[in-house]
Amino acid sequence: MSDATTKPLSPPPPTQADPATAAASPRPSWLQTLRVYLEPASLRMLTLGFSAGLPLLLVLGTLSFRLREAGIDRSTIGYLSWVGLAYGFKWMWAPLVDRLPIPLLTRWLGRRRSWLLLSQCLIVAGLVGMAVSDPRNALGPIVWCALAVAFGSATQDIALDAFRIESADTNHQAALAASYQTGYRLAMIWAGAGVLWIADRSEVLPALGQAASYQNQAWMAAYLVMAVSMVVGMVTVLYSNEPAQVRLAPAKNLGAWLQGAVVDPFADFLRRYGWHAALILALIAVYRISDVVMGIMANPFYVDMGYTKAEVATVTKIYGVVMTLLGAFVGGVLSMRLGVMRVLMLGALLSAGSNLLFAWLAGHGHDVTALIAVVSADNLAGGVASAAFIAYLSSLTNVSYSATQYALFSSMMLLLPKFVAGFSGDYVDAFGYAHFFTSTALLGVPVLALVWLASRIKMGTGARQ
Repeated sequence: MSDATTKPLSPPPPTQADPATAAASPRPSWLQTLRVYLEPASLRMLTLGFSAGLPLLLVLGTLSFRLREAGIDRSTIGYLSWVGLAYGFKWMWAPLVDRLPIPLLTRWLGRRRSWLLLSQCLIVAGLVGMAVSDPRNALGPIVWCALAVAFGSATQDIALDAFRIESADTNHQAALAASYQTGYRLAMIWAGAGVLWIADRSEVLPALGQAASYQNQAWMAAYLVMAVSMVVGMVTVLYSNEPAQVRLAPAKNLGAWLQGAVVDPFADFLRRYGWHAALILALIAVYRISDVVMGIMANPFYVDMGYTKAEVATVTKIYGVVMTLLGAFVGGVLSMRLGVMRVLMLGALLSAGSNLLFAWLAGHGHDVTALIAVVSADNLAGGVASAAFIAYLSSLTNVSYSATQYALFSSMMLLLPKFVAGFSGDYVDAFGYAHFFTSTALLGVPVLALVWLASRIKMGTGARQ
């Protein structure tokens, strides 16, 4: 195997400033700050973010709505959310994506784009399989296809994170993160509201006097449209330039390849941060726990509260996602001007607190206006937190091992929350929705202390190389 070793053949890119040390540089004007969103790199991340955001809801949020409507119990839906653990274990194959060339495809497109295109093809195949499966007959086929989509999506994330990190310096990472989040959230509108609208419009009206029932043909049409929508990301990959990378000498043997691809990326992180690495990984592991655990039961909650597909599509996937876009934009701008750690603290506080609004909504009853207010506030908080968190993770990576190290960080972000979320259905069955949402808010309290402790670390000692 080639394309891997411990030392580059050519000099590595210049050391890039860390967000903590960037504060010493003159601040750009507001016009200069905003203009960065029109740069080609930002526009590419917008469309690639769409490709990254499309599969997530289709194997988690939207799928939970579909399964609940099909009569699947909440406990089973909770356990099926463990499909999302594919995102938490992606660090296991990240070294392959980071270093291993794909025969013919890598020579044609380059290392990053070849993996992006291959993973996108797997996502399309999995979505088609989910479209033709009926959960009422058997859960097995739809679960296996969902796993294929999750695996392809996680692989796409690995390559895309490396593509993003290698496309700009540290000072532009917050803007790229915001552009990525914008595209990601637009895809979530389409994979959330779009799929519900398509399914709703594809239903055959029941006969007079008969109650509406689950119609798999409607969901089939919706998921097939989602599969076609992946073309946006595939076209972007084909027409993008491969980012400049550190050239790597061929490995002499398998052991040398494993050393360069697997051991060195993790050793580099530990060497740069020392004992602080444990604190950083602890923060990464729990930062989004409130949102992730709560999110698994959100769609079953809407179904059980009597909200229709059209109401959920309009409110949670339009108003909510627009507020997330606003939050991501605000988070990106504030991170560039005030520093990532301050915005990270703000995002953690807002994300945990917004879950209490859902606890109030559970006792308030079916009220579309109240749903708009709660979902909008929750998504605004989530957008701010996500933009700052992605910028923070990006600042921790060494560009020589960008895919593997970022995959480790983003996997840590999801592993514990996704595991805990698997028991969310049992918790709701035992204690009810209001108690569940309150508990998820309390999960965010330790995050505030970890952000404060992490902010005391002199990040300059771990500057990207």
